[in-house]
Amino acid sequence: MNIVDIIDKKRLNKELSKDEIEYSINGYLDGSIKDYQISSLLMAIVLNGMTDEETINLTDVMLKSGDILSLKEINGIIVDKHSTGGVGDKVTLVLGPLLASLGIKIAKMSGKGLGHTGGTIDKLESIKGFNTNLSKEQFIKQVNDINIAIISQSGNLVPADKKIYALRDVTGTVSSIPLIASSIMSKKIASAADIIIIDVKVGSGALLKDLKSAKELSNLMIKIGKHYNKTIICIITNMDEPLGYNIGNSLEVEEAIETLKGKGPKDLVDVVLTLSSIVLEKVERISIEEAKEKLENNLENGKAYQKFLEFVDMQGGDINSLKVSNKIVSVKSNKSGYINKIDALKLGELAKLLGAGRQTLDDKIDYEVGIVLNKKVGDYVEKDEELLKLYLGDKDIDMSLALECFEIEKINKGKNELILDIIK
Repeated sequence: MNIVDIIDKKRLNKELSKDEIEYSINGYLDGSIKDYQISSLLMAIVLNGMTDEETINLTDVMLKSGDILSLKEINGIIVDKHSTGGVGDKVTLVLGPLLASLGIKIAKMSGKGLGHTGGTIDKLESIKGFNTNLSKEQFIKQVNDINIAIISQSGNLVPADKKIYALRDVTGTVSSIPLIASSIMSKKIASAADIIIIDVKVGSGALLKDLKSAKELSNLMIKIGKHYNKTIICIITNMDEPLGYNIGNSLEVEEAIETLKGKGPKDLVDVVLTLSSIVLEKVERISIEEAKEKLENNLENGKAYQKFLEFVDMQGGDINSLKVSNKIVSVKSNKSGYINKIDALKLGELAKLLGAGRQTLDDKIDYEVGIVLNKKVGDYVEKDEELLKLYLGDKDIDMSLALECFEIEKINKGKNELILDIIK
């Protein structure tokens, strides 16, 4: 068996055996198979896809490439949440503490930014001192003590995915349903949660561009979950425009804090409440209406925010250290009209150019840079009125790129539908 034959087989759109997948992944892990070879295999998968059986086998190989957490010491039903990635997506930063404030156990393993989308770990690491590398014992103790802990893919948990995840980011192999499904599910199953709720983003700013693909991914992840006796719930949400107003690591933490204080933007709050209501309904066996009321109360009464502060403090973070760039440029509209489109992908790429994301594996993120929108789709804007602010770092960019993200017309086409489907 050799990697060139396996690449050729997938290039010819033939189904790989589990042994061939195992040989490829384990060979990449031990260094006998090189970056350029696994990149070729990944590209063949992107172009030709995988069968459900291949995807389950890939998930299993990656899952078993390292340790699998045993969380039996955690008292109660364990919940994990994942997003397939979007622009301005700070849902986890709000949903985690909110559910934890109601006694739900949130044990989450997250990744860093991939492509133009931001990662939860990058956002948390914008808080000085925040430790995402807890030991298993610390992780379990913290979830038992305060109901929430979020860690990075550290130690020997799913090392194959960690290595491949980073390579996909810089080789144009991010957008593949089998690769996305196996990456997400290997991490989620390794982290041993009982209920896994997945926010499947779809639209210009998401990895998936159309509803059909989002449904395909959702059904595939649910099928993989059933293979491992896990409860998977997928909520498909719109990512044609950024979620909320802030894009960039520290800026998104700031917006999450405002939301936890009961002052968040409507679209972000709606997504958080939709996801968290479903979790609370399932765990506490109450109605969606009762669940939503409980959640709204804890956003209003400060309990969710206090849980966030406790969570940050327990993982060594200094919330007062949070900084954003003081080099701010206002971008104004060149005409009057209704905003009918805000291209989330272009804004995500612009944020990456500013330094908020990675261009290569070795890039360092600038946590302080980013974008703050002043308008959303459906709003009216006057000529010379501010559309957004750019929080700049050391990198020079063409300011006209920001204007290209907006479609402004005389006729109002209305707002985007936010929650597109719920698949269980």
